[in-house]
Amino acid sequence: MSPNRFRKRIALTAAVAVVTGGALLIVQNSFAATIPGAGGSTAGRPATSAAAGTAARPGAATRALPGAGTRVASTGDQAGKCPDVHIIVTRASTEAPGTGIIGSLATAVTRASRQTVTVEATDYPAALNPYPPSVAAGTRALTAQVTAEAGNCPGTRIVLMGYSQGAHVIGDVLAGTGRVAGFTPNAALSKKTTDHVAAVILMGDPRYVPGKSFNAGTSKTRGLFPRGGDAPLDAFAARTQSYCDTGDTFCAGGRSVAVHLSYTRRYNTAARDFVLNRIGG
Repeated sequence: MSPNRFRKRIALTAAVAVVTGGALLIVQNSFAATIPGAGGSTAGRPATSAAAGTAARPGAATRALPGAGTRVASTGDQAGKCPDVHIIVTRASTEAPGTGIIGSLATAVTRASRQTVTVEATDYPAALNPYPPSVAAGTRALTAQVTAEAGNCPGTRIVLMGYSQGAHVIGDVLAGTGRVAGFTPNAALSKKTTDHVAAVILMGDPRYVPGKSFNAGTSKTRGLFPRGGDAPLDAFAARTQSYCDTGDTFCAGGRSVAVHLSYTRRYNTAARDFVLNRIGG
């Protein structure tokens, strides 16, 4: 990507979504992320508890985690035993620690599955500004989580779920960063480790690329930081669903933050069923 195009794409007007008493208020918040070549910076992370393109929705997941990195077991799980399924959720930018908006999907899978299921949140900054260091911290944290789970519980099927920046992090952990201006490269996890990953759900991924067999939304255009051929997710196609709809500000290069906020409402049922099929019910 040329410096000019990169500067244009990242110096954008984002919307901060705030949930107050059940009402979704969209407030315009101009920013320029602190990325080399992005044309400067503004004040840091928004003071409100919200996501760039996702709402901070306490209670969106009925099994919301008390804190990042905490495991929540489904009924029937026995302490000290490895679960059948372990879900790792990586939240969106500026959401409070925990599972965030996509935690509702983890809850839906936990309730519907006949197996023992545990849920864990990725402990990382989820900062909008500066964005690249937050992504780097997320990839380190999630890499450690997946590696530990695969090593400690080799019979457990791992499910990864990420929204917005969380989806970006998951893709970089699985396939590597590749060469992207402003971002620190990281290597992909080994096949030995990723073989333990049974399902991957990405919602509003800023690295979205159209035309992939695992795409489940309507977008035909690329995200802000489209994944290149040096870090493809194709090896995970059968295990992945990536939801991005036309007009999404972050995953489709559009102008609609409302679209970016809509994925759990529009696709949770389909995503739940996909995961259940992948883990065996």
